[in-house]
Amino acid sequence: MKHGISVVTPTLGRPDEISGLVENLSAQTRLPSQVIVVDGADPEDQRTQLVCEGLAETPFELCYIRASGGTAVQRNVGIEAAKGEYIAFIDDDIRLEPNFLALITEYLSRPSESDVGGVAGYITNQHLDPDLSPRWRLNRRLRLFSTYEPGRFDWATGYPINRYLQPPHDTVREIDFMGAGCAVWRAQVFSDGLRFSRFFTGYGILEDAHLALRAGKKWRLMEDGRAHCIHLRSPSSRAGSREISRKGVLNYHYVFRDLIPNPSAKQVARFWLVQFVGLTYNLAAIVRRPGRETLYSAAGKLEGILEALVFNRFGWKHGS
Repeated sequence: MKHGISVVTPTLGRPDEISGLVENLSAQTRLPSQVIVVDGADPEDQRTQLVCEGLAETPFELCYIRASGGTAVQRNVGIEAAKGEYIAFIDDDIRLEPNFLALITEYLSRPSESDVGGVAGYITNQHLDPDLSPRWRLNRRLRLFSTYEPGRFDWATGYPINRYLQPPHDTVREIDFMGAGCAVWRAQVFSDGLRFSRFFTGYGILEDAHLALRAGKKWRLMEDGRAHCIHLRSPSSRAGSREISRKGVLNYHYVFRDLIPNPSAKQVARFWLVQFVGLTYNLAAIVRRPGRETLYSAAGKLEGILEALVFNRFGWKHGS
């Protein structure tokens, strides 16, 4: 019988972050029973493995697994190895406040919330004020979306509204999707075979929202504003701005087509309007802040749009 909390953490070339995360998890008021580190490093890179082997005195089972392919693939490997009643996806550069796991699992254990499949915490240093964001002010001015409620999926455009547009709060609110950086799920959610899609390989973008939206067909999802953490934003092992922009378009397109397999002409038009407005914003950034990063971001966005349009027309798979 499953019991306790299994923490699943994908990692790539971040031994120091893993060491810091294990220390952070060891200070939880409700300790996990198992921490699964899934290392995507090349076989010759043994740094993270050596860190895990050197952490013999931990108040939980520390399980090291080597598996590559990207965060979606690695989290699927972690799900298979998890023994807990709850599965917490915690990124290696996330640091939880001491009561994080206790707050969320106490909520999930309430009989009145038995239909809640997962609860996300709140990353306190990731709030984005829409009134101060030029991009979100533009989105509102153009009326791009049919909803601007943070954490909701806009079915009119196939676009998930950034959860961190929600200011810090101390309530538990319902959402449509959540990230996998600081979230706790019932293991039961995965018992019928639900996993991160095999489409998402390499650098992770939107695979967590896609999983949550699929899970949301059977389960309610919540955000607990009391469960705080911070994101250290480790610079290690991140893709370049060109690849991030390119994959962003392709992954958004995949989510749109997978969740809305028979979109109306209006939905398709609004989806592409969002993408082209984003491209225009990227091109304007080159003028405002000329440099390699803004140029690469715009180039990646354009590449992604062209690839997704070809997919839309001929049906070949992204990345083939």
